[in-house]
Amino acid sequence: MARLEAKKPSVCENEPLTSGRVRSMLSVLKRIVTSCYGPSGRLKQLHNSVGGHVCTTSQSSALLRSLLVTHPILKILTASMQNHVSCVSDCGLFMAILCCNLIENVQEIDLTPTTVIELNKLLLSLCTNYLKSEVCGCRIPVDFSSTQILLCLVRSILTSKPACMLTRKEVDHISALVLRAFLLTIPEKAKDYVILGKTIIVPLKDQRVMDSTVLPGMLIEMSEVQLMRMLPMKKSSALKVALFCVSLSGDFSDTGEGTLVVSYGVDLESAVLDQLLNLGWQLVRDQIDIVMCQKVIHPSLKQFLSTHRVIAIDRVGVALMEPLSKMTGTQPIGSLSSISPSSYGSVKDLCTAKFGSKRFFHLIPHEVTVSSLLLCNRSDTTWDELKLTCQTALHVLQLTIKEPFVFLGGGCTETHLAAYIRHKTLNEPGSILKGNECTQTALRLIAEAFCSALESLAGSLEHDGGEILTDMKYGHFWSVQSDCPPLVNWPDLLSRCGCGLHSSQEELSWSFLRSTRHPFVPQNCLPHEAATSANNLTLDCFTAKLSGLQVAVETANLILDLAYVIEDKN
Repeated sequence: MARLEAKKPSVCENEPLTSGRVRSMLSVLKRIVTSCYGPSGRLKQLHNSVGGHVCTTSQSSALLRSLLVTHPILKILTASMQNHVSCVSDCGLFMAILCCNLIENVQEIDLTPTTVIELNKLLLSLCTNYLKSEVCGCRIPVDFSSTQILLCLVRSILTSKPACMLTRKEVDHISALVLRAFLLTIPEKAKDYVILGKTIIVPLKDQRVMDSTVLPGMLIEMSEVQLMRMLPMKKSSALKVALFCVSLSGDFSDTGEGTLVVSYGVDLESAVLDQLLNLGWQLVRDQIDIVMCQKVIHPSLKQFLSTHRVIAIDRVGVALMEPLSKMTGTQPIGSLSSISPSSYGSVKDLCTAKFGSKRFFHLIPHEVTVSSLLLCNRSDTTWDELKLTCQTALHVLQLTIKEPFVFLGGGCTETHLAAYIRHKTLNEPGSILKGNECTQTALRLIAEAFCSALESLAGSLEHDGGEILTDMKYGHFWSVQSDCPPLVNWPDLLSRCGCGLHSSQEELSWSFLRSTRHPFVPQNCLPHEAATSANNLTLDCFTAKLSGLQVAVETANLILDLAYVIEDKN
């Protein structure tokens, strides 16, 4: 008889944020994500206790896949972080650190959670309205007639991921390739709306990063056998293509729980082979030049097609089916019986290409909306990190097409925004609290906690004990080495601000970031022409950062509003 165990009672935790255990867990999570933040963030090695794959990363998406949290509050935070990253790909660490800072900074303030949440919402609205406004001093419009801003944006993403192990020259090379690959996905004949194509990242591991390249069209890896069977294509017109999503191997599909009835004397193998050859004859009659299959093509059918000068490409894989269908104009064929002529598509040309030790079919479309990024790196670990980073950069470029703005990076947006909030709450509290019953004293307390959370987030970029300063004109972020002398002329030690837009040789005054200073109005940055001509700016994605700010505040409010946590321990 099976042993029966009594059900354990559920555990109810009252006001969980007052628990030392919960605060300790939040602090540990904050230290993990903070230590990964920025170009000099510390790497994390993720592996399980029984061996297997080891991942070296500082990216939030990779961390989330391997980070196991058990407490409901941590699950809320990591779920919000995961949803944010799945939508915009970038600023996951930004969101998590800011959320932890907001929760931590209000713990010692003697205000009810309802008041804190209400004021956080008002400050979030103040921030988003400013960041979306034309007078915002940390937002730059993107001029698509020049690639300078877009290149800086991609370069900023690559340099923020130290596990890619790239030199400056390699960063510049990959940045240019990613931008070119993205531009190839934009249709030449744009209508009222634009449907972007796709970039396929092709792995070339254990190769020099500088060997990476971009090609228009699609690359499909080919075997030595396919290479030997490859016949020269001599056709002036387009090449007709058939794309199959069903197996052409001659095996039987899963019949489920049904019964397969076979007539007496029928040889199943011969019957299936006859059906495949009949299909081959139809393809030949329809003057198909290239047959591609998601799965396997039977060797006899391959031989038949080759005899009739039809190129057969199998094992394409499900990931390439959608871009192949769009690029060639085919409708994936899921039947071995009659095929509609409308299912066929075409490509401009087909050739072979060799990169490293691999050979590829190179499909060249009529209109290039699909590109292939051959990505090289020195090891599997660094290649995996670089691939993830390039995917993030490509997604960020897509988001920038929709909302053509970028934020200044390197901590400058955070410190500038903190200066703006302090000035507004000191000088215009009535306009912020309009229609709200909260007091101005409560607003100043929460505003200081909010600004401190932003400044602490900016300070997380410094991992070597350096001092963080902010200038009293633009409110930008500046860092200096920790061993600087007590009496120093700051322009002699400082070079450029975090985003790279301002030089220390300008007429500026500085103060330590966490020191007490009188609120000031942060001025707008340099004119638009100067911003677009500046080289090596550090930039952040407008959509991702704005979303990260909103998700961080909303998640912090949700956690602050928790009165009870009830856990089922069974």
